[in-house]
Amino acid sequence: MKDKRKRILMIDDDEDDFFLVNTVLQDVAPDQYELTWAPTYDRALEAIGRREHELYLVDYRLGMHTGIDILRHFQSIGYEAPVIMLTGKGDYAIDNEAMIAGATDYLVKGDITGPDLERAIRYGISEFKHLRAIAENERKYFGIFEKSHDIIILADCDMNIIDANPNARKKLNYSRDELLTMNMDKLFFLESEAKRFFEEICTDDAILQKEFTFRDKTGKKIAVLVNASKLDEQLGTFLCVAEDITDKKREEQEKRQQEKFVISGRIARVIAHEVRNPLTNIILAVGQFRGEDSTDPEDTTLYLDIIERNCTRINQLVTELLQSTRMMELHLQEHDLNDLIHSSLALATDRLQLNGIRLEEDYAKEKIMLTVDDEKIRIALLNILINAIEAMMPGKGVLTVSTYAEGKSAIIRIQDNGTGIPEENKSRLFDPFFTSKTKGTGLGLTSTQNIIINHKGHIQVESTIGEGTTFIITLPAN
Repeated sequence: MKDKRKRILMIDDDEDDFFLVNTVLQDVAPDQYELTWAPTYDRALEAIGRREHELYLVDYRLGMHTGIDILRHFQSIGYEAPVIMLTGKGDYAIDNEAMIAGATDYLVKGDITGPDLERAIRYGISEFKHLRAIAENERKYFGIFEKSHDIIILADCDMNIIDANPNARKKLNYSRDELLTMNMDKLFFLESEAKRFFEEICTDDAILQKEFTFRDKTGKKIAVLVNASKLDEQLGTFLCVAEDITDKKREEQEKRQQEKFVISGRIARVIAHEVRNPLTNIILAVGQFRGEDSTDPEDTTLYLDIIERNCTRINQLVTELLQSTRMMELHLQEHDLNDLIHSSLALATDRLQLNGIRLEEDYAKEKIMLTVDDEKIRIALLNILINAIEAMMPGKGVLTVSTYAEGKSAIIRIQDNGTGIPEENKSRLFDPFFTSKTKGTGLGLTSTQNIIINHKGHIQVESTIGEGTTFIITLPAN
């Protein structure tokens, strides 16, 4: 069994004193302490070097040396430990010198009682551990504070900056003295942001995480993600850690621009492909029309029909593109959710029957009312229903449609047991002109998503290859 007794070294050249102290300790706190003895200065240094004791009792007078020499030895080897100095009665100057040299406490030999000695030892060990823990935390804090790549500012709710780490001074182009004479609101690029920040952080037990825009001494904008928390309610102090995300935001913007460019290129290629076919037909018809010697009315009608039909196709393609991507005008009215589903399914009845698809329905028992543009919602739902029907094998498909309320939202689930969607295609499912069909413009689901978003809703897709796909539409309910 591990010995739990606290080990103490007594440095004293008087064996009687050691015997007395040991006896008193055992009487007051039996088996709580293990007291060992170092009768000389050299033996004391040897024992201290082993660093195996939790506290040291040091007599001031040690022959040619003093207890102050012992304290200085502790300092010279960088060893921190609680030391209680034992002095003679009335040696107040020595007591003061011992405390300055690093003694934890001092006791007057002639006045020592058992309880006083045990209490001093117990408090000395406990206080030393406590102070060491505080010092360790301070070292960690200052290590983070000094070496952090983030902007760290300690401030109060009167907007005074109390301290700022080196990186804050570097990023903001201010010296430490300049920052300590500034109000923190001057670091915000917008006055409204500064006001909002202080209103939120100065509430009780506030923790804040938001993006703001700082500015440095030259007026340059710095986008930051601020994490701030209250430290002391009475003093109103808080710690603000601000990560510089200027480069990250610029990279994100560049990435979005590149993605837009890629999408624009894809749109241009698809439009060129889709428009070129009818244009070719028009050009051929016009060429034939011009090359004909006769003005046979039947030929004229044929060529004009070709031109009209292909012009209509081009116009339809452009219209679909505009409708699928622009913000739309909604004619909002209150409608029952289940009625909207029934009317959308009615539009897909022929396709369901022709493909031999079994329909399973599970609707909310309570009435769920939505404020929507019913025509556009039906278009969105029909696009999903048609996709589901086309994904299933004729005669074996099962289409499951269900509705329910969840909090203040209405949920529509449209599930098929079709082929499923490959993982690499899920993220592109709603992109304009993305399609896996041989005959499709890839605008149906883009239009669907646009309609749902315009109704302040959202749509998500769950799919497993070989098992099927589920579209989950969430719309705000009345």
